[in-house]
Amino acid sequence: MALLPPLKLSEQEKLEALQRLDRFRKWRSLDEKRYCLVCSTIITGREIHIMGGTRGTGPLRVICPSHGCHSIPMDWVLPTDEVLAKIADGPAAAASSDQRGWRKTSVVSRFRRFATHFKRPG
Repeated sequence: MALLPPLKLSEQEKLEALQRLDRFRKWRSLDEKRYCLVCSTIITGREIHIMGGTRGTGPLRVICPSHGCHSIPMDWVLPTDEVLAKIADGPAAAASSDQRGWRKTSVVSRFRRFATHFKRPG
C-alpha cells in the first residue's frame, strides 16, 4: 500500500501541527533539528512529513522524511553532543546491529527481542 503524499501546509500551520502532534519534545521553530534513531539521520521540522487528516484518511500524523523511514516523534531525539559524536564515528556506531542484523536502536527490533520470549517451541 502506497503512502499518501504529505500535506502542504504553511510554515505556521506546520509548526502548530508539530507542536500539537509531538508529545515527546517541544518545537519552537521549524529550523530545530532532531536525530532519527531508526534511520540515523538529522532532520529538521521543515523536512518532517505531516500526513492524513482533512482528506478523510484518518488522524494527522508526522513521520520522518528520510526515504523508506516511517519513524514517528517517539523515535526522534535532540542531537546532543553524544549523538553528534556517534554520527561522526560513522553509521555503525550510531545504529549498531545485533547478531541477527537488527538495529539495536530500532523500536521494531526492541519489540522483536521482547516478542522472542513468547515464541512457541518447535
